[in-house]
Amino acid sequence: MAHISPDVNMGDLLKQTRNSQLFSVSGAPRTKLDPVDDGKYVVEMEGVDVYDPVDNSIRSEPGNGVPAWFLDSDYDGRTFCITQAFFPKQDAWKNLARDLTKFVDPDTFETFKGTRSLPFAVGEHRRVAVKVIDPRGNEVMSVLDISEDENG
Repeated sequence: MAHISPDVNMGDLLKQTRNSQLFSVSGAPRTKLDPVDDGKYVVEMEGVDVYDPVDNSIRSEPGNGVPAWFLDSDYDGRTFCITQAFFPKQDAWKNLARDLTKFVDPDTFETFKGTRSLPFAVGEHRRVAVKVIDPRGNEVMSVLDISEDENG
């Protein structure tokens, strides 16, 4: 997927900056929703696929190569509310990790490095949204529906 700016008709009148790019890369997270005990679920963030319009290919980044991903465990379809946050690619977050160890137990901080969410209950909206910050710094999101028959 790629978004084409309406400024494509401007020719060479635009400055050549990242913000003025006519084509912006878009991606899609690869996620899996798994039921666990007591009718709860976990989300596995397997990675993100990013389309490269230059060579017309899709580059797949594994889950542990993603700088950050966030979970909204009861997505209403309008507002993304972070209920869990993870930072698998630690070299991008060394300063954050150092600062958080003043407030969070180092063993607990290990949980934030994962690609698998903590268990959560089914919410009122029966939808889970996963927002991923891809390696280029773009936000991409997927929404997972929880059907009635999946709720043990």
